[in-house]
Amino acid sequence: MKSLHRLLFTLLAGLVAATSALPTQAADNANVLRIGYQKYGTLILLKARGTLEKRLAPLGVTVTWNEFPAGPQLLEGLNVGSIDFGTVGETPPIFAQAANAQITYIGYEPPAPGGEAILVPKSSPIKSVAELKGKKIALNKGSNVHYLLVRALEQAGLQYSDVEVKFLPPADARAAFENGSVDAWVIWDPFYAAAETSIEARTLKDGKSIVNNHQFYLAEKTYASRRPDVVAATFDELKKVDEWAQTKPKEVAEALAPLTGLNTATLERALARGGYGASYLNNKVIAEQQKIADTFYNLKLIPKQLSIREVVWLPQQDKTAAKK
Repeated sequence: MKSLHRLLFTLLAGLVAATSALPTQAADNANVLRIGYQKYGTLILLKARGTLEKRLAPLGVTVTWNEFPAGPQLLEGLNVGSIDFGTVGETPPIFAQAANAQITYIGYEPPAPGGEAILVPKSSPIKSVAELKGKKIALNKGSNVHYLLVRALEQAGLQYSDVEVKFLPPADARAAFENGSVDAWVIWDPFYAAAETSIEARTLKDGKSIVNNHQFYLAEKTYASRRPDVVAATFDELKKVDEWAQTKPKEVAEALAPLTGLNTATLERALARGGYGASYLNNKVIAEQQKIADTFYNLKLIPKQLSIREVVWLPQQDKTAAKK
């Protein structure tokens, strides 16, 4: 586990260095909501629908959209004040909080453990996670799939040091996977679904029975304090998009296709594995996230104990109930 400790301290140090090196752009303009999104999920659907702009117009608030390749980069943007709101998976916020990032949890999506997996090529002789010992594995550093790999290896009786991890963003990882430079690829939807449909990648192990794979919505702490009305209105619009995704997946796939460059069949496959029904954090979800944070601390993967509850935002009417 020593190599894993060194790796995750490096990740933590990298986040601190990145956030301190970038110029701080304080969210001084309370009449602008700057959203960070990735090329998939509820936020990109909200952007496409244009309903948030209409909802916030009476409040005198305009919306700007900023695309990020993955959660760790998005959180860097949130911490340095270049965006006010965004969504990431379970693991990045824990490392960000440990690095004193100014973030607050707004809400979450239900578990979607089937939405991420360890893949191997169709012709690979590898049949189990245990057979990954000594193999090269590609993944995006610091994303949820990083945690999935750690847990899957533990379940198979392996240590993180038993494999050779190659840190690559999704596009580069896909290329390395196809040309045989790596033996396996740990990835999330819709990249996961695209690999299944276009190159017949085989699922070695998905997140079921290993991880929850929650998606969390987060805001820059001072923005959430200054504009709780904007945060609440934004979250309400996200709930409406989730209802649409649950009831009309074909429509959603058709809307996503031109935004992602993927065909509707691939998107429908990915959407079927998603978790929909955005909610504010409750005691159960806070406890689940706290368990991950405590695990990392006990393994000395982060330098201090964290209290997830201390960085959870709730609308005023829910704050009393959350303390019970």
